[in-house]
Amino acid sequence: MSEEQAQQLLYQMQILESYFADLMQKENYMISVLREATSAIESVKAVKESTDYETLVPLGLGAFVKAKILPNEKIVLNVGAGAALEKDKESTINYIEARIKEIEVALKETAAQKQEIALRLEQGKHEMNRLLQAERSQKQ
Repeated sequence: MSEEQAQQLLYQMQILESYFADLMQKENYMISVLREATSAIESVKAVKESTDYETLVPLGLGAFVKAKILPNEKIVLNVGAGAALEKDKESTINYIEARIKEIEVALKETAAQKQEIALRLEQGKHEMNRLLQAERSQKQ
């Protein structure tokens, strides 16, 4: 085993470990967004049709303001790139459900990538052990 081979293998494994950590972060973020989207659907469904009622609207840093939700009002959806659309309740739910499906697909892809990287890392560890054992055998 040359020291150069060992260094190269070690470098590759460090890159894979970094990539694996990035995938974990991405997965955690998507899970968080998925929970938020599910909560949003539940909140939209909870909006009563016939009467207006009060709720608390978060302002940030734990500050809230009371607000009245009027019946049959449109819901404003942020659709990205600074754009927002007004939609009715059902259209809002359909839009969020479509985003949930996209997130679920991305989560599956990320899980597959993580599995592939984990396999490659395991192979790298085995290769490193094989190289170390070969070097020990040569020294004896």
